[in-house]
Amino acid sequence: MSDASWDTVVVGAGILGLATARELLLRSPGSRVLVLEREPQIAPHQTGHNSGVVHAGIYYKPGSLKAQLCTEGRNELYRYCDAHGVPYEKCGKLIIARNPSELPALDELERRGIENGVPGLRRLSGAEIPEIEPHAVGAAALLSPETGIVDFAAVARVMATEIESLGATIQTGVSVRAITRSGGTTVVSTSAGDIPAARAVACAGLWSDRLAERSGEDENPRIVPFRGGYLKLKPAARELVRGLIYPVPDPSLPFLGVHLSKTISGDVWLGPTALLSPGRSAYSLRTLNRFDIGATLRWPGTWRMARRFWRTGLSEMNFAARQSTFVRACADYVPALTTDDVEPGPAGIRAQAVDRSGALLDDFAFASGPGVLHVRNAPSPAATSSLAIAKMIANRLEAA
Repeated sequence: MSDASWDTVVVGAGILGLATARELLLRSPGSRVLVLEREPQIAPHQTGHNSGVVHAGIYYKPGSLKAQLCTEGRNELYRYCDAHGVPYEKCGKLIIARNPSELPALDELERRGIENGVPGLRRLSGAEIPEIEPHAVGAAALLSPETGIVDFAAVARVMATEIESLGATIQTGVSVRAITRSGGTTVVSTSAGDIPAARAVACAGLWSDRLAERSGEDENPRIVPFRGGYLKLKPAARELVRGLIYPVPDPSLPFLGVHLSKTISGDVWLGPTALLSPGRSAYSLRTLNRFDIGATLRWPGTWRMARRFWRTGLSEMNFAARQSTFVRACADYVPALTTDDVEPGPAGIRAQAVDRSGALLDDFAFASGPGVLHVRNAPSPAATSSLAIAKMIANRLEAA
């Protein structure tokens, strides 16, 4: 790798890194693109550990990158899946207001969805909810028929095959330590040696802050990992949920709350919780990474965030510790649901950027300089938006 002359090195073989490599190759056929992944396989973390929801763009502040790129990316993702034979389903989503006190927040979501151009968005009365979800109840709901489900890891595997056919090289098992500039050349320092390139793009996900800081970027913001644990319905109870059932979220948080999600495999997941994670890859509760814990606890923003959201934190700990409490929260929307209907499900880790003040970044964020671009914050809906984000990254590289 170090002997070749690379036009672009992309760090991270999640769906965003692969989509970026693809976009660069489509714009410059024949260019030499190298994708590096620290793990033994592609899409090992956020791309491969999520509920697979293709978001429609309802939640995001109009004018934000999330709003713009989610809307564009959703359409491109569906077209990509059609073109490459990747299964998906537009199963639709209901965002349910449980009682009249949640109606103003539902009104705001409807306003945002309309302004963001979410197709087919429709307000339902409480009496109309069972027409879409026969076992669900509420005071009112928003129906988003374009919201869907897909296996993002499967999309990533197709992208990997495609970019290799376009001439890219994907190398797994190579960790990147820093990206620097030397004599007009971008140098990617890796576990396999220094790799020279004209430019580099870092899509490092859960490790994006560490790579950026080692490369000379500001330490702010810091990635604070949140572990999201799920339960899932037993096969006999899956008929309780047809598609996606979501609550009206807390507008002060970038999380969407505990919801019920059909997956493309046919499972139905309940969750996730949102707890500070004891490691950036702590998918098992038995995993504990002291370095990661120390990094989280040393960051001033962690403590300022905790002081602001301590009540939310206590609720999340209660959900995680007591399955019955978790199930009761879901039963607010599907009353027939009981603890006998559920079994343990998977878990994922969200790379959430938190700044020094304790604010949780609620939009995509980037840092760039000569010959390098770092993706600093790309949580959900980054997978939905990946093809659109890739175009924006390519535009920024061309303008640099």
